[in-house]
Amino acid sequence: MNNKPYLIAEIAQAHDGSLGILHSYIDAVAKTGVQAIKFQMHIAEAESSIHEPFRIKFSKEDATRFDYWKRMEFTLEQWKEIKKHCNEVGLDFICSAFSNLAVDWLEEVGVHTYKIGSGEVNNLLLLEKIAATGKPIIISSGMSSFAELDETVTFLKSKNAKFSILQCTTAYPTKPEQYGLNVINELKERYQVSTGFSDHSAKISTGIAAVALGAELLEFHVVFHRDLFGPDAIASLTIEETKLLAEAVNDIHLANQNPINKNNNDAFNELKSIFEKSLAINKDLPTGHVITFDDLETKKPKGFGISAQNFKEVIGRKLKNNKSKWDFLNEEDLA
Repeated sequence: MNNKPYLIAEIAQAHDGSLGILHSYIDAVAKTGVQAIKFQMHIAEAESSIHEPFRIKFSKEDATRFDYWKRMEFTLEQWKEIKKHCNEVGLDFICSAFSNLAVDWLEEVGVHTYKIGSGEVNNLLLLEKIAATGKPIIISSGMSSFAELDETVTFLKSKNAKFSILQCTTAYPTKPEQYGLNVINELKERYQVSTGFSDHSAKISTGIAAVALGAELLEFHVVFHRDLFGPDAIASLTIEETKLLAEAVNDIHLANQNPINKNNNDAFNELKSIFEKSLAINKDLPTGHVITFDDLETKKPKGFGISAQNFKEVIGRKLKNNKSKWDFLNEEDLA
């Protein structure tokens, strides 16, 4: 991994259907140090129906989940303005498509990369449509087994699609025992593609660990405050936390790119001469005294007496002359 980790700030439904709030997120995210901002394009009639289970009644505003998706919609022209704003602040525009119609719209908008949500990994109709665009694809593996991913990966490779895979656990927020950080490199070894981590833990430490363990891409939800309304808020990072994460993972990447050779410590020669110590005695001792362990002390700097590491060679030997307390002990002092 030579390039910096690719950081994707996921807005999803954090805008709660407000175009103004969405644009505020773009400006805020642009100041955090991430490379990309991710949205979800929902076109209710194309992706859902009134029969979709509500699952969790999280909204006092929407009678059904279908109504919720309707409220999350923006027009094609509004999406074009969203993309334009991303361009202006230097953020890659990434979007999850949940319908073929959304793909048509995103092509007109000019999406940078397609994200495949966990629930769409086996939707080969949608994948066929997206693969035909030739755009990069990021797959979230959250609800998929290796057997299911095998089928999807085989399909995408048959289409010569350029894709990456993220380890993801579909739980909001994700608990540490659910992270599955081990899967990041299992995915890389199995499929020989770029891999990363899609995080729902609402903790900076998770992303840092993922990058340290080899994640090349890192996706995480972002929200102005975790107390705001929305299904993902509790599993999101704040804007300030996102800034800290971006700085931290870039530091980790730089560290990984500069391995330390513990066989060569020449760079520390000057410091070693200052901080390493020489043997000294801790009391006045007469000529002929036989040195014991209890007579010895070590004092800085190195080179003014016998090296502290060689103390065993001194024990049992006799002094040639009187020595005063705290004098260094050198070879010429010993018989």
